[in-house]
Formats: sequence, C-alpha cells, structure tokens
Amino acid sequence: MERGQPSRTAMSAARYRAAHQILENGEIFTDPLAVRILGLPEEHLLADAPRRAMRLFIAARTRFAEDALAAAVVRGVRHLVVLGAGLDTFAYRNPHPGLRVTEVDHPDTQAWKRARLAASGIAAPSSLTSLGVDFERESLADRLELDGPTFFLWLGVVPYLTPDGFGRTLQLVASRTGNEVVFDYAQSPSVMEASRRAALEARASRVAELGEPWLTYFEPDEIAAQLTGLGFGDIEDLGPARLAATYFGRPDVPPDTPGGHVLRARR
Repeated sequence: MERGQPSRTAMSAARYRAAHQILENGEIFTDPLAVRILGLPEEHLLADAPRRAMRLFIAARTRFAEDALAAAVVRGVRHLVVLGAGLDTFAYRNPHPGLRVTEVDHPDTQAWKRARLAASGIAAPSSLTSLGVDFERESLADRLELDGPTFFLWLGVVPYLTPDGFGRTLQLVASRTGNEVVFDYAQSPSVMEASRRAALEARASRVAELGEPWLTYFEPDEIAAQLTGLGFGDIEDLGPARLAATYFGRPDVPPDTPGGHVLRARR
C-alpha cells in the first residue's frame, strides 16, 4: 500500500461485504453496518456485482470466522484481536458481553477508518482498543498485550504478507495454549486448470497495480505441517469444496478443487 493512503484491498473487501447485504440480503453473513460504514451510494456498491464468486467467498469466510469466535467465547475466550482490521465492523456490533476487541492495522488505514466511523455516526465501544502496526516493519509481539487465551481474526491479509511476516505473526498466535486463529489463504495459480488460473492471475495483477501484490501462497499439506510444527492440534481447513457444500448448498464440487481456503486452528 502507498504511504499516507489506506489499503485499497481493505476498501474492496468492505465493498464486497456491503454488496452481499444488498444482493443476497446478507443470507450467508449479516452485517447491519457494512453499507453504512462505507457511505457509498447503492449503485457504486453494485458495480462489484459481476464478481459474485469473490463476494460470496468473503461472506463465507466472515461467517465461518464469527461462528468460530462464538464457539471460542463459550469456551471462555474473552479477547479478540482483529489483524488487518480494515473496515471490519465486528467491534461495533459485538454481541458477546465481556469480550474485548483489539483492532490492529496500518496507521494510515486506521486513520481512514476513524474518519469513516465519524462520518457514518458509528460510535466506538469502550471494549475496543486500536493498535497501529506495520506487520512487515514492526513486531506485533512487542506491542500486543495478551493476558489469557485469545482469538485472532486474520482475514484478507495473509496473501499480502511475505512468508517471514506471516511466520512471525503465526508464532505469536502459537505462543499461548488456548489461542485460536482464523485466516484465509490462496493456493498457487500453478495448481489450477487454465481458466481458473487465468482468472486468479488477473486478480493478482489488479491488486499488484494497487501496490498490494500477493506474495504468499500455500498448499493445504504445507500449511497443515507448519501449524502442526507450532503446536496447533485442532485444525479445520475449508477449501472450495467444503465451502460450497457448507454455505452454498453445492455438494457437487470435487473435493480436490484448488482455490481460496479459510482455516481455523487452535493451539
């Protein structure tokens, strides 16, 4: 991302979340603040309508993550850390009494979010703390205070990190028994059939032009081995087939279909 400017991909993700509320009536994931925080005319949001697959993937990954968080709260987790928060609205509609939220993002993106919150009249709750961190240049471990099992919500970030940046953050999550994380990752275009590979490469080219290139891909066995090596024993990885069956009523997608994944792991 450009210095002094908010993340353009964070804006895109927010637009997809908002468009899902309009086009699918929030059927997969309901967010009453998604449209409001953007402050854009409906026709601008619907300009993303042709990219249905990406819109529904973002809705499904958010639903999966917030369902996993709800289960963690039942187990006693009382701290949520939202890594790369962008315009995520969970902290402002938090349904869990006693759950405190720390939003972590680049300072430039956080300044943009504060402006959007003020313009849309969305108040920050007392349970929220904001922490400005550049993941590639600063140590999150030196800035983040953890005093018990913590849930990390890490969506739409991992592909934009270097492997080292990803590894450092994952080690922080693994530093305490009971910590849990949900993140999404992309498989390499090289494992896909030609038409899907071309579509993914085109998207990668678009975000690179915005100054936010995709830097890291994983294969399921590879990321499972890395997580296991850090002590994660409870891993749930939903690729295209399981996402389609779980959220879209599509049990016909072949189980080895490559694509975007959303993964939950508990230490």
